[in-house]
Amino acid sequence: MNLSRNKRPLYIQIMNILKDRILHGVYPLGTNIPSEPQLEQEFNVSKITVRNAIKELAQEGYLEKGSGKGTKVIRNASLSKLSKWKRFTELLVEEGHQIRKQLLRAEVIRNEEGTLPYRLMGEQCFYIERLYLLNEKPYIHFANYLSLRMAKLEPGDLNDQSLYELLEEQGITLEKYRDEFAAAIAPPHVEDVLRVSAGTPLLKRLRYSYDELGNLIEFSTGHYSTDMHNYVVNYDT
Repeated sequence: MNLSRNKRPLYIQIMNILKDRILHGVYPLGTNIPSEPQLEQEFNVSKITVRNAIKELAQEGYLEKGSGKGTKVIRNASLSKLSKWKRFTELLVEEGHQIRKQLLRAEVIRNEEGTLPYRLMGEQCFYIERLYLLNEKPYIHFANYLSLRMAKLEPGDLNDQSLYELLEEQGITLEKYRDEFAAAIAPPHVEDVLRVSAGTPLLKRLRYSYDELGNLIEFSTGHYSTDMHNYVVNYDT
């Protein structure tokens, strides 16, 4: 895997990728992550870089390093308030499921006049299209619309890390979310990606994410194939 040769330290990039895999059930709770030599080979980095990434995750409480026993996952729930999506992911992971993300597109697009993305984001925006697989079967199609300043994000980052953590790295703190839900027929290309029959009603989710000043930072649409798994919302008391 090729890491971004930008200003972010390599060990931080590896830490974020490993954390994302833990949160999505790729490395289940109670199991060992790959060995240091395996991670060195995968990311093409030095031993000290891998060790620093593991050290950070251990300090955050995700990993426990045992002498001669490998490095074990001891927590698979995020403490971050950035991503409400992860809360749903955590429920799936706790049930023993595995979530995998697949980047489909990441590019600047021109929004069609009169559409909701045009009204919210203007004539142009940075568009990210991703597929989430539940136990290797297409489950959720997500399309994110962001300001053009996010166009510098690299495809490798978007495929391997949380979008909300990447926003934070750009100095953008999300403070408010609004979700809207409806039963809707997905566009034909989304039906194809999710492998559902034409005209199948799906759960449609619209998300609006705002910074501390109330500015809209991200707008997204998600289509969920709820025949595979219901969408779950937990309310804290």
